[in-house]
Amino acid sequence: MTRFYRLTRRLIEAMEVPDLEIPMAGITLFRKEDSIPGDLLQFSPLNETVTSCHAARCATLGDAVYLTEENIGCIAAAISLGLVDRDQSVPLEGPRVYTEIMRENSGRKEDFTPPSPAEFTNGTVYACKDAEREEYALFGRDDSGRYRKRETARRATSEMMAIQPPTVQGVFYFSPDFDEVEVLPDIVFMSLRPVELCRVIQGYQFLTGRRTQADIAGLRAGCSDLIARPYLTGKINFSPYCLGARLIARFEADRMGLGIPFSEFEIMVRGTEESKTGFPFSRYPGAVPEKGPGINDVCLDPVSDRKKG
Repeated sequence: MTRFYRLTRRLIEAMEVPDLEIPMAGITLFRKEDSIPGDLLQFSPLNETVTSCHAARCATLGDAVYLTEENIGCIAAAISLGLVDRDQSVPLEGPRVYTEIMRENSGRKEDFTPPSPAEFTNGTVYACKDAEREEYALFGRDDSGRYRKRETARRATSEMMAIQPPTVQGVFYFSPDFDEVEVLPDIVFMSLRPVELCRVIQGYQFLTGRRTQADIAGLRAGCSDLIARPYLTGKINFSPYCLGARLIARFEADRMGLGIPFSEFEIMVRGTEESKTGFPFSRYPGAVPEKGPGINDVCLDPVSDRKKG
């Protein structure tokens, strides 16, 4: 039983609601100079790519995934997580989940060339209609793009936090009960209902008094907002998720994401425990989940079924 697992159980138990489930995952970023425990490599997806938000979702459902430049399925996440240079003008090798959606809807499957990281950074991809690169649309000819103008897209991407220049060789996503390798998360990823988000923030503030501010965008929530930003700032961030998290990772309509550095997570757990008589969570409307399929009954295509070995 790992320290991470014990903390997650303590947090849920402090809510004092029977059968409560809060999907959580640990995320560890390995710098280029770090030694990677050999056993983690077996969790690298084979013959396919996986987006960061999909990896996080699978980890909350009990899976483990190790992503690198070679197997990450989203170029934007590769930029955010420091796996590739945001100004690289050459497309990443091989098919990627996100850009394969473009290929399928481009009407030019045979001669489609995926966008480079630089084209994500300079606004071409996200303002594909204004840039007259309609082959980069996700939803066919009528797709408005994610931003109306390239200038707007450039401004938006410039404010999306990223680990740049790239210094990361791999990112490991794992469930709280993962114990095959001794590893502590840099970031704890939580998928919460708003009522649960309310309570854990109250627990955190019980000990710190510090306000929590959300810095969010409609894109790159699962990588930039919930991993890179807390990793670089050392602060909590939360988000209503983004396009990829909703449509690719399939996070549920009633969930929001929260990313928190592990050291701050320990404070959150302790504060939630110590404040439970001052914040009686079980009395909050909706705190007691309705009976029906549990979170773990709605797993999507778990990556561990496809790992090595």
